[in-house]
Amino acid sequence: MCGITGYVGKNNAIDFLISGLEKLEYRGYDSAGICVTNGSALKLCKTEGRISVLKEKVFSFDVSGKTGIGHTRWATHGMPNHLNSHPHLSNDKKFAVVHNGIIENYSHIKRMLADRGFEFASETDTEIIPNLLQYYYNGDVFDAFAKTVECLEGSYALGVVSAHQPDTLFAVRKDSPLIVGLGDNENYLASDIPAILPLTQKIYILESGEFAIITKDDVKIVNSDKKIINKEIFKVTWNIDDAKKDGYDFYMLKEITEQPEAVMKTILPRIKNEKIDLSELLLDDEFLKKLERIHIVACGSAFHAAVMGKDYIEGISRTAVSAELASEFRYKNPIINKNDLVIIISQSGETSDTLAALRYAKGKGNKILSIVNVRGSSIARESDYVLYTHAGPEIAVATTKAYLTQLYVLMLFAIYLAELKDVILHEQYLCLINDMIQSASQIKKLLSKSDYLNSLAQKFIDVKDVFYIGRGVDNSLAMEGSLKLKEISYIHSESYAAGELKHGTISLIEDGTLVVALCTQKKLFGKMLSNIKEVKARGAYVIAIGTEDMNDLETEADNVIFIPKTNEYLAAALAVIPLQLFAYYISLHKGFDVDKPRNLAKSVTVE
Repeated sequence: MCGITGYVGKNNAIDFLISGLEKLEYRGYDSAGICVTNGSALKLCKTEGRISVLKEKVFSFDVSGKTGIGHTRWATHGMPNHLNSHPHLSNDKKFAVVHNGIIENYSHIKRMLADRGFEFASETDTEIIPNLLQYYYNGDVFDAFAKTVECLEGSYALGVVSAHQPDTLFAVRKDSPLIVGLGDNENYLASDIPAILPLTQKIYILESGEFAIITKDDVKIVNSDKKIINKEIFKVTWNIDDAKKDGYDFYMLKEITEQPEAVMKTILPRIKNEKIDLSELLLDDEFLKKLERIHIVACGSAFHAAVMGKDYIEGISRTAVSAELASEFRYKNPIINKNDLVIIISQSGETSDTLAALRYAKGKGNKILSIVNVRGSSIARESDYVLYTHAGPEIAVATTKAYLTQLYVLMLFAIYLAELKDVILHEQYLCLINDMIQSASQIKKLLSKSDYLNSLAQKFIDVKDVFYIGRGVDNSLAMEGSLKLKEISYIHSESYAAGELKHGTISLIEDGTLVVALCTQKKLFGKMLSNIKEVKARGAYVIAIGTEDMNDLETEADNVIFIPKTNEYLAAALAVIPLQLFAYYISLHKGFDVDKPRNLAKSVTVE
């Protein structure tokens, strides 16, 4: 959520501040702004709405300078409007601040400052920060910055410019991500890698509590006592071409079509001589053999992957698993034993609730295995062990290839654990591996149904309510399918365990209600047919998804999408492809911005 850019160097800061923010649009926002230093003055320009509006406004005014900060805001405290947008200025207009995160004790600080004559123009928690800088300033900007940060409780990534020191950019990070890009006679600040990638692949990743003092020729990473921290330069291994649309209208469709390659990149390096090789983990096999319980913790689509992963691990390795929402995990006083394994799943590796859950479990002495897509992310760095998905950059807010590759990593781990525990037959072991290898061609086959799903989606652009139903592993698939539809088309949709329909939900089914029935499990096929008959009897229109050997589906459902036959676990993973395409085309035909759905953000860095 929210994007930060900062620049100090030889060129006009505006160019990078705007272009960097454009590359962070996927994070979600509802207002934008920039502030540059011009000699001893700060020049501010901000607006409600898209960066394109800010861009027109900036270039229609005389706003220029060689040091500056930029921001895209996702509203938390106060409505999305001009007054609440960032950057925020101090009362004396000598300090400007951009902020990602939430200051939990801002009300107390605001009252203290108001008692001392400070005035506030916005409803935000952020506006206290530049005024604290003014309050503490005694001739040393960094000293004022350090004292200000000492007062703050909560999460924050801060970028600061000051008219008192116009050739320097200041930054600090606590929980919310922040990086420094290293250039030639210019240096950069950003909340995520894509902002700086066209200009440099050399970055510093700030850890919580680390400050950056940035000039055009130098970057100092220091602690609050101004003691130098010797940091290793992180080299980004992907390039900006990986994050381009390549002729697609939207990133989401591009990323859906990249799934065959993403899956193969994720699994093939880990299959050697018909064996799963997870030696990269450096996790003690003896610990895994004796493992009795696993807790998988995640948010959003990653949580849906966790629920499906629970079925994978329990079904294949016979190890008890709980799937937990990260936002609830540490507040429910969970029962976790010291020898339990905690698996953390996050695409970005920066999800605030998930990171907090990781720290909670680590504080209890648990070993942490993370499944993430972004190298160098906070979750990856703070975990004991990491299994990376190799999905490549994912820009669209609605996840597709990152979610699917998470499922394949969980499948790899389930099979690996089953072999260690000696609870899987060798023939079954080989069949599961072979099924995974066949996945790329099967995904391509499903992608070839794109035109059919496009025409099907056109029929339902005016539908008001959609219900996704499934049993077993299809129940978690229903959760993901429902989320995809609601988050990008704004159509109300819900997922239900199909067996629970008769316990109340079926009262919502009426003439013309759309029901998406997921039937990838052969052993549950008969029961799903009964559920389809139940909703059809009450007037529902049914789209069913099942495997190619389920011919009876065509006699019961109004439309059927067949997926290639595979094992019961991967069948549900493959079935997400038509669900993704269906949601995409409905959003497209409704005329929405598929990549940037309203009120949502790619990386959720606030609780």
